[in-house]
Amino acid sequence: MLAPSGNSGGAGTPEPDSVTRSLLPSGLRVVTEWVPGVRSASVGVWIGAGSRDETPEEAGAAHYLEHLLFKGTTRRTAAQIAQEIDAVGGELNAFTAKEHTCFYAHVLDSDLPLAVDLLSDVVTAATFAPGDVELERAVVLEEIAMRADDPEDLLGEVFDSALFGAHALGLPVIGSEESIQEMTRDRLRGFWQRHYTAPRMVVAAAGNLSHERVVELVERAFPAGEPAVPAPLRTGTPPATAPGELVLQSEDTEQVHLMLGVPGLVRHDPRRAALEVLNTGLGGGLSSRLFQEVREQRGLAYSVYSATTSYTDAGQLAVYAGCQPDRVDEVVSVTRKVLADVAAGGLTDTEVTRAKGALRGGLVLGLEDTNSRMNRIGRHELDLGRQRSLRQSLDAIEAVTPDQVTSVAVEVLGQPFTAAVVGPYDSVAELPGALKS
Repeated sequence: MLAPSGNSGGAGTPEPDSVTRSLLPSGLRVVTEWVPGVRSASVGVWIGAGSRDETPEEAGAAHYLEHLLFKGTTRRTAAQIAQEIDAVGGELNAFTAKEHTCFYAHVLDSDLPLAVDLLSDVVTAATFAPGDVELERAVVLEEIAMRADDPEDLLGEVFDSALFGAHALGLPVIGSEESIQEMTRDRLRGFWQRHYTAPRMVVAAAGNLSHERVVELVERAFPAGEPAVPAPLRTGTPPATAPGELVLQSEDTEQVHLMLGVPGLVRHDPRRAALEVLNTGLGGGLSSRLFQEVREQRGLAYSVYSATTSYTDAGQLAVYAGCQPDRVDEVVSVTRKVLADVAAGGLTDTEVTRAKGALRGGLVLGLEDTNSRMNRIGRHELDLGRQRSLRQSLDAIEAVTPDQVTSVAVEVLGQPFTAAVVGPYDSVAELPGALKS
């Protein structure tokens, strides 16, 4: 094991907001953060592979594995996995995104050894029993059906497809009914063998723990493997976006759900902080322009907000609103005017100050629990290859100026908007005129 870097809980007097990192000979990275005043620990195994790493034949494989790996290992049945975590009152779960997958546990600090052992067993020693593959196929198909019944979730997938086209970022994480029906055990196992390797993994832990103890537990639980170096930071080919598209998903819904958006900034763009300030002032809170104009002043929609997403080689900024069909024209008109005004002149100095305060408060409050801390350090290690302290993040927000926000607004919001709609229309021709302008 290489010498750890950073401060470490359990040795000397560790500082809060300090992260310690060790690299094992196998290429597996271990990052920890000691959180004072808690009696819990959260640990996650992060894999640098998600839905964008699938071939067309593997569409949905990463998410399928999220389910399947809990069905049994060489040492435990699915029932035993559930019983062991329930016996200590812990949580064991997983999630899949477009560029990574995470299996995690939240337990009392005294049960950290069990959590690490369970996660290692699930991630590295799954059996892929044919019966379990079929059982989870049915579960994933049910999840796809459930997603189709949630217009807001469905809208996000429709919008991604419209903005990113046939690029992997434009495909749903969950796959399609067709791809899941055709998924084979060998295909799933092949994806697992290629991507679930030590150099692509990070074990992140936060809570009442010491770094040395976590490294000891990881070395004991995870296969030693051949000597290797960590996988390099992800690179990719940017999607050929098609701004200005208008797409419709016909659904018999009471409301019309619509999304207007543009390509945003990539993950490593130094202007990301300015974009987040812009997004917060535009549609990130109760005092934002969109919320005030659409809901508070006109009562046109219950839910209206904006959000940003950044990937290795792409990004997006999108506005969501849900309203009655007879209000769509006005909602779109008001939203487009707000976007045009901000694109032309950015935010006021007062709005920038308020947005920065909201971001700082939200960031700090969002890290009050060990699971949030674990997520933060795990993502940083995978996405950035380094840690970014809370102070550095707060300073980056504070350093944003109104002129920087204006510059980003002109560039990002000055692009043609892609529009996606889920609602009770049979064709694009039936959509309100404001959507087509």
